[in-house]
Amino acid sequence: MRIDIVTIFPEFFDVLNLSLLGKARQSGLIELGVHNLRDHTYDRHHSVDDTPYGGGAGMVMKAEPWGAALDAILGAEIPRVDAATDGPILIFPSPAGDQFTQAMARELSLEQHLVFGCGRYEGIDQRVVDHYEARGRVRLVSLGDYVLNGGEVAVMAMIEAIGRLIPGVVGNPDSLVEESHEDGLLEYPSYTKPSSWRGLDVPQVLLSGNHGAISTWRHQQQIERTERVRPDLMSPDLLPPANAKQSPSRRR
Repeated sequence: MRIDIVTIFPEFFDVLNLSLLGKARQSGLIELGVHNLRDHTYDRHHSVDDTPYGGGAGMVMKAEPWGAALDAILGAEIPRVDAATDGPILIFPSPAGDQFTQAMARELSLEQHLVFGCGRYEGIDQRVVDHYEARGRVRLVSLGDYVLNGGEVAVMAMIEAIGRLIPGVVGNPDSLVEESHEDGLLEYPSYTKPSSWRGLDVPQVLLSGNHGAISTWRHQQQIERTERVRPDLMSPDLLPPANAKQSPSRRR
C-alpha cells in the first residue's frame, strides 16, 4: 500500500519508523510519503492560512498550497473517477465526517493508495474538498465527537488501525480475528503467568485445557463486557439464546 500525508508538521510522523509499521515500511509492505504543506507556498513567510470570509474566530487554511501539494501527489490532470473503486482515496479528518470504525479500517486496508490531508486551525477551505470530489474519491472521516488541534493525531490513529490489517504486517494474522470490534463485540480479558498475582487468580477455566469451555467463557465475557461498557454495540443476534428475549432496560 502507498500512503501519502500532507501536513505542516512532517516530523510528527517520524513515529511510523517504529514498531510493526516501521518494519512494514522496511519490508516494502507500506510505502510512505510525508509532505510538508509549507513547501508549496510562495511567500517569504510560507503562510498556509488566512482570515475567514464572513468573519469569525480563527484562521482557515488556504486553497492554493493545498492544491499545489495534492496535485504534486495525485497529478494535476486526473480525470473524473466514475467507478467508486478507482484511484486513490483522499481522506480529510473532520468532525463533520463519517465515524471511523474497525469496519472502515478493514475496508481501507484493501486500497492501493491512501492520501491523508491534515487540516489545522478552523479547517481547510471547502473548495479544496469540492475540487477533488469532482476528480476522484474523497472522504471526510471523524475519530469521534470531540475536537483536536489538528488532523495529525487522527491520521496517525487511522494509519495505525489500517496498516496493521495489511497482510503480513502483523506476524500472527489469527490475533486480528479475536480483537475488539472485529465481530461486533469488545475483546475478552486476557491473562498470562503467573496464575496468581497479589491475591488475584486467573479464572480456572483458562487453566483447564478444555478448549471448548475456554471458547464459551471468552465469548460470554465478550458479551458481558460489551453490554456493560458499550451497550450501543449490542444487537439481538449477538446475544446467546437465554438472553435474547431480555428487555434492553434490564441488561447490565
